Amino acid sequence: MNIILLSGGSGKRLWPLSNDIRSKQFIKIFKTADGYESMVQRVYRQIKEVDADASVTIATSKTQVSSIHNQLGNSVGVCVEPCRRDTFPAIALATAYLHDVKGVGLDEAVVVCPVDPYVNNDYFAALKTLSELAGQGNANLSLMGIEPTYPSEKYGYIIPQSADAVSPVKTFKEKPDAATAEKYIAQGALWNGGVFAYKLRYVLDKAHELIDFTDYKDLFDKYETLKKISFDYAVVENESQIQVMRFAGQWKDMGTWNTLTEAMEEPSIGKAMLNDTCQNVHVLNELDVPVLCMGLKDVVVSASPEGILVSDKEQSSYIKPYVDSIHQQIMFAEKSWGSFRVLDVEDASMTIKITLTPGHGMNYHSHENRDEVWTVISGTGHAILDGVRRDVKPGDILTMPAGCRHTVFADSELKVIEVQLGPAISVEDKQKYPLPQA
Repeated sequence: MNIILLSGGSGKRLWPLSNDIRSKQFIKIFKTADGYESMVQRVYRQIKEVDADASVTIATSKTQVSSIHNQLGNSVGVCVEPCRRDTFPAIALATAYLHDVKGVGLDEAVVVCPVDPYVNNDYFAALKTLSELAGQGNANLSLMGIEPTYPSEKYGYIIPQSADAVSPVKTFKEKPDAATAEKYIAQGALWNGGVFAYKLRYVLDKAHELIDFTDYKDLFDKYETLKKISFDYAVVENESQIQVMRFAGQWKDMGTWNTLTEAMEEPSIGKAMLNDTCQNVHVLNELDVPVLCMGLKDVVVSASPEGILVSDKEQSSYIKPYVDSIHQQIMFAEKSWGSFRVLDVEDASMTIKITLTPGHGMNYHSHENRDEVWTVISGTGHAILDGVRRDVKPGDILTMPAGCRHTVFADSELKVIEVQLGPAISVEDKQKYPLPQA
């Protein structure tokens, strides 16, 4: 099975755990035997449990690439969008990537779905069936329709021609009000979960019809000039040969704190205490300080270096406009080599705690407008400063003046306190270089 996972998200609705770099699919809230896993880790694991040979490609922005590699490793395919252009350009680019970079044949089936549904393994077994339906070629597009459990206003609706397990599609309906949704459901309508399958040739041909490009590289280079349009508008609603397959298993969209906490197996993650008068209260605490809740009902509390949220669960769905007004330094992010957490910000300095995972290291780079001082607090590894290698251990201090080329690699988990000093500290102030030869 060739599967494209669409990984978007602005990081607003699950603030303060999410931000412009760390979208909701990377928040680790699902309990496992070894700790916690994120939505993207859960989905990837489930795909591989259902189809060990599945070829997974994640279509995403460049800001998410480090988090993807941090959580899934380097074996997963990543198709990077140079900028956001909605789902049709993203799917067109990923489809061209599959053909021109990964060598997927024109007549092979491709399945597209969101990266963050909360589902059981039967969902991915259904995706495999959907892929097989697409491969049979009885329709140009094969959709998965979710059997609705209530008249939701959050989803679009697919109205099939019959009540069969697989049916031609009669029509599509936009997100309705609750009363209209009830009428749709009475007609046998299904939720549109944004899942569809096709032969690679079909979407590639559609892309060439609507966009002037030659191959994947050409499409990538002119991506910024593409019109922003959804796949539904550009392709689905203009296609007559389309079928839908019903899915009646568990399916949840984890887009708000309210729905996210419904999936938590325990009332708190992190340091938290709830007294016995609390009812339906969930706490997610990433700070190394305790949170105490008393006498609360239907409340979510979330604390991270980005901020603190205390909200009625229903009201938490309306968080976005308030978060839009918050402008601050990104305080935590996962990188391909580990993670960093900002500890202190001053006018001409920033202090950061860096954690590198064993066997990983930063890019070899320099900064024009700031000096840096690294203090190793735990672990072992080695640094390279202007081409000179030195082993590092707890207590070692490394000083890099502006212009110094530097990197550090971890042998064991390596923790470093980095102090940045300069009048113009910026994430853009970074020049990368190839590693010097040993």
